[in-house]
Amino acid sequence: MAGSPASLYHGLIPPRSTGAKGGTFYGSAGSTASAKIYTTRFGGNQVQALSNVNFSVESGEYVAIMGESGSGKTTLLNILATLDRPTAGDVFLNGKALSDIRERDLAAFRRSHLGFVFQDFNLLDTFSLQDNIFLPLVLAGTDYPTMRKRLEPIAQQLGITDILSKYPYEVSGGQKQRAAVARALITDPQIILADEPTGALDSRASDNLLDLFGQVNAAGQTILMVTHSVKAASHAGRVLFLRDGEVYHQLYRGAESRETMFRRISDTLTILAEGGGSHA
Repeated sequence: MAGSPASLYHGLIPPRSTGAKGGTFYGSAGSTASAKIYTTRFGGNQVQALSNVNFSVESGEYVAIMGESGSGKTTLLNILATLDRPTAGDVFLNGKALSDIRERDLAAFRRSHLGFVFQDFNLLDTFSLQDNIFLPLVLAGTDYPTMRKRLEPIAQQLGITDILSKYPYEVSGGQKQRAAVARALITDPQIILADEPTGALDSRASDNLLDLFGQVNAAGQTILMVTHSVKAASHAGRVLFLRDGEVYHQLYRGAESRETMFRRISDTLTILAEGGGSHA
């Protein structure tokens, strides 16, 4: 799959048979599984955060990653976001090895290709919502008329047109997260990486955000979301489960309802907690 125009991320987790229609999205000739090993500051002990990871995310997919604390979710997301590098193996975006990108060019690469949505919004209180949304374009040297042209349809879709002049401390958590989503979308990223996007929201704001993610994905936006929330994961088209730094199992939603997907995810997490084997 690596190098295929339809394949976005590739390079992390050995394939497991899923029984899903259309087969799996894994493996390619010459691909290498990735790993990440940390060495502790005192004593020099080695801790393996990821092991033998190899998977692909197809263009237009909505994928959720779940697992208990310490399973490797954060490490995996940091590697995909080019905030960390694997100890072994590589990550590819549209066939391009991220290891080939020079350190000094990584920030520009993130702005051009990746969109980020964080649990705590990461908005600057001294900037209006509009200026927060514009920030990645400002850093890229985009002119103001182009920024306004890009923002108008996004703000309308997200329902934040009337609050763009407000500051983060003047709006609700749900409105902050919508502004954060707008900031992620305004660069027209190849993929959005969302880290616990509903974690700081109440149930109503979470539902609104998940509906919004569904709309954005239906329009063709690729989304990779790390979450502890079964409800959030049930909105995705595919869920990967990590355990001890490896992919334990995955579920495809297909034509199933969110309620059915919710139950399947819950059952899988129960087996994970009990230390059971894969039940693909």
